[in-house]
Amino acid sequence: MSDWDFLHDMQDEGYSAEQIADAAACGYNPWDAHIDEWIDDEGGWDSDSEPKNPKNPQLWELLDELVETARNYLEITGRHLPIYGELGELYGEARYGIKRHKPFTQGSDGKLGNDFVEIKTISPFKSGDTISVKRAGNFSKLLIVKISEDFDFKAKMLDRKSLQKGPGKHIKAKWSE
Repeated sequence: MSDWDFLHDMQDEGYSAEQIADAAACGYNPWDAHIDEWIDDEGGWDSDSEPKNPKNPQLWELLDELVETARNYLEITGRHLPIYGELGELYGEARYGIKRHKPFTQGSDGKLGNDFVEIKTISPFKSGDTISVKRAGNFSKLLIVKISEDFDFKAKMLDRKSLQKGPGKHIKAKWSE
């Protein structure tokens, strides 16, 4: 099951083609009434660039190289290189020491100690600051990584229990600064 299955669900539920296109553009169904919201100032957001995982400085170097490649690609082509999700996950691995699962593992992106972690990335070109994660996912922590237009990274780790419970298929969180 992919992160885009909600588009098929929307079609099955009778949404119009225009509504489905809008949902594809923002990455979630904006008409879903079950949105958990948090508003946060800079407090609690991690925005420094020093690795917390000094055991593997190669990860930090790789992240820097990939960010530079994405920046150069945008500058030369005027288009975004579609690697922001991977950059967010790599940031989580380098910054927090998350041990990522093998590719295509369902339910979570990695482990931090005994906790399963789901990593969601807000890319520089995303029009909103809302992320969506499947309620059925097997995770106890949610790491939100935001990449700015200047390719600066900010992140916040949330406990799943701090997110509201509800009947929808997705947990949605909105972040504003």
